[in-house]
Parts: sequence; C-alpha cells; structure tokens
Amino acid sequence: MERIHSFAKDISNRLPAKFAFGTATSSWQIEGDSKGRGSSIWDDFAKIPGRIVDGTSADPACDHIQRWREDLDQLSWLGVDSYRFSVSWPRVQPEGTGKMSRKGLAFYDQLLDELLKRKIQPVVTIYHWDLPSELQAQGGWPSVKMPDIFADFTEILADKFSDRVSSWATLNEPWCSAFLGYAAQIHAPGVGDPAQGIESAYRLMLAHARSAEVLRSHNAQNVGLVLNLTSVYGEDSEVDEAACHLDGLRNRIWLDLLTGKGIPQDVAARTAKIVDWSFVNPSELKEIAHPIDWLGVNYYDPIRISRLSHDDFDKPASDAARAFPGAPPFSFTPRKPQTSMGWEIDASSLTSTLVTTSKRLPNTPLVVTENGGAFPDVLVAGEVNDADRIDYYYQHLLAALAAIDMGVDLRGYFAWSMMDNIEWAEGWTKKFGLFHVDVGSQVRTPKASAHFIREILANRSFS
Repeated sequence: MERIHSFAKDISNRLPAKFAFGTATSSWQIEGDSKGRGSSIWDDFAKIPGRIVDGTSADPACDHIQRWREDLDQLSWLGVDSYRFSVSWPRVQPEGTGKMSRKGLAFYDQLLDELLKRKIQPVVTIYHWDLPSELQAQGGWPSVKMPDIFADFTEILADKFSDRVSSWATLNEPWCSAFLGYAAQIHAPGVGDPAQGIESAYRLMLAHARSAEVLRSHNAQNVGLVLNLTSVYGEDSEVDEAACHLDGLRNRIWLDLLTGKGIPQDVAARTAKIVDWSFVNPSELKEIAHPIDWLGVNYYDPIRISRLSHDDFDKPASDAARAFPGAPPFSFTPRKPQTSMGWEIDASSLTSTLVTTSKRLPNTPLVVTENGGAFPDVLVAGEVNDADRIDYYYQHLLAALAAIDMGVDLRGYFAWSMMDNIEWAEGWTKKFGLFHVDVGSQVRTPKASAHFIREILANRSFS
C-alpha cells in the first residue's frame, strides 16, 4: 500500500498545472439499449458466429443508457477534469441519414448538462466505429459519398451541442476502421478486402476534414482527431522494409495527410498492386491538411516484428498481418511482459511515440486520449486488487511526463477505460476498466487502480 501511495504522490507532484486528466468510454461498448436506436455494423458483426469470441451482443453492455447518472457519480468520485465519450450515430440518426431521433439527442443533451454541472469537461468523439448498418449497405467508408454524409451528421451534433462541448474529436482511430474492419476481418464490418481498406483510409480522412469544417462553422471549441499511433521496431535488418511499411500505414499516412504531404510515396509504391490511388484528389488533400487544434494519441503497445521463419513462408498471412496490406513478409514478436491482450508493455515507447509525433506534426498540441491495460482481474470480497494495472498506469504516466520534459506540448491524459465493457471482438473476456462491472447485476466496483487515480487527482497542485 505504501508503494502505491508513493507512486500516486510521485505523479501528483509532477503533473503540470493545466494538465487535463480524464477517463474515456465509447458508445457501443457501454450503452446497451440497442432497441432504442438503429442498428450498427457492430450489431451485424456480433451476429456472425465466432466474430466476437464469447458471443457478446450490444445488450446489456454496461446499461449506461439507464445508469448514466450513477456513472457520472463515479466520475465525480474519481475527481477527473474531463470525460471523453462518443456519440452513437444510430442512436441520433437511426439510418445514418434523414430523420433524427429526438430521444437519442435528448440523452446526450442531458449527459452534457450534468457533466458541466459537475465541472467535468465533455470531450466528444463523433465517430467511434458504430456506423449505421444502412450506410454499410450502401458501401460503407469506401464510398465516395461518405465524407459528405458524415459532415451532415456532424451538422446535427454541432447545431445542438457546440455551445457545451469543450473539445471535439471527429474520428477515433481511423486505422482500425479502415484496416481492421475493411482490409482484414478483425473488426466490423469484417470485409477482408485490402483495396477497400486503403480507400477507406482516404475517405475517413476526408470525412474528418469535412466534419471539422462543419464544427468550425458553428464556432466549436478545440477541433481535433484521434489516431492510434505507436513506435515500430524491427528486430533484425531483414524486416527493415516491412517495419517502414507498417510505420507508413499505422503512423505516417495519417500525419502526412494532416501536414499536407499527401500519401507517403513508399506506401503508395508498396500498395500499387492493390490500388492505383486514382481516388486521391489534390483539392481534397488541401481540405485534409487544414490545421487541427489538437491531436489525440491512443497508445497501448509498440509494434515489434522480425523475419518469418522458413516454416511460416508457405502459411497464409495472419489476420493481424492482413491489416497491413502491401507489407513484405514479417512476424509479430512482442516481448514480455504483456497484458491479457498479448500486448507488450513498454512505457518508453509511449515517450518515443509522442516525441516522434510532435516532430511529424509540429505546432499541434497532443493529448494521450487512451492508455491502459487489460489484466486478469478478480473480484474478491468486493475488491479488485489490480496491482499490475497500477504499475502500468504509473510507468506510462511517467513516460508521458518524460515526453513533456523533452519538449512535447502534451496537454492531457485519459485513462482507458472508465469501466469494464465490451472489448469489441474480445467481448467481455478482456477487462480494461478502472471500475469492475458485474454484467448480471450491473454493480460497479472501484478497483485498486481507481483508488490510485483518485489519489493522484486529489493531491495534485494547481500552482
């Protein structure tokens, strides 16, 4: 216990005065109440046997639609400055276009008002993966129509909420949407077509640009974008080219588009047999390069790769490798220790990711918008002693602060996640939360890590 107090004091004493500290969730993972909204691609994906490992569906999730006041009580108890959440597109606009749901808008309306009453700043993510099913039926993100459709959805939210939202993120992790969902079959909609994945990446960034333009027209504050960036390490020289390509698809393509450099030439060359990139339009590239007010960085683990063994050359590429179309042969080789997700724990990589990102996207404030770990939590006598998660947060908070010491303009940190929830394709089998959630009773129980974060925030100095 003394060790935990020491960790908390160490972080409290080092947090900058105006450093925003919060936690985060997303709509499909926590809300439940699928009957109160339209269908999304994740609802469709969940119906396919084997796509979600434990057969989880959207209901009841964390029953947040009914228990939102209780959840805000937990945020107040934690003492956070900010809460990052996403809007369910099919809850607000059931078919993705056309008629709005007054009930859906009213839910987020009351959520925003109550957050502000509690002096918790709302950070709203417009798109966190729950595309309305009807829009996927019309082609989904590869469709040339999607950027304008997304701008129209943004118009609804900006018109209603721009006066109360402290920061906006247009998209969450477009790499996942494009490459896990379209190039591979790991996430919804599970297409498995690398060409669609690549074109989706471009359409998503154009959708970001048009959404941001709408937000600015409504004088929205702090318009940004959230990317899941990381550091890519090759374990031997034979995978240098593969490491460069993975860095290109995971990091550089998004940052180069934001800085006006367009599509990285090496990425275009390695994927030329998959797509000819004729869909890229110079005028649209200028739209995408419009400066943003901040960039969110979601960080969990580094990517570490090595050469394939001779026995693996004749095997088909893993689904995870198919999320990097055009890459030369390679094998993922994460080191230990690892989280329950099999993700390498390397806090120093967070520092290097933030430093590299600040150089690639200069003059843009950064925020760590997600960071956390899944561990084998056990509820015993009403308590979860998740010491491994506390260690994870401590080391990664130190890494974030080290980036500030190295000159990175880092403005905040959001722990993922506020509470255990549906971990996408992993269902309920992987737990990231600060609060344990009993799926049957829906009882929320603060874990030791929640007490740790609470202690950090209670003892910070604002001088």
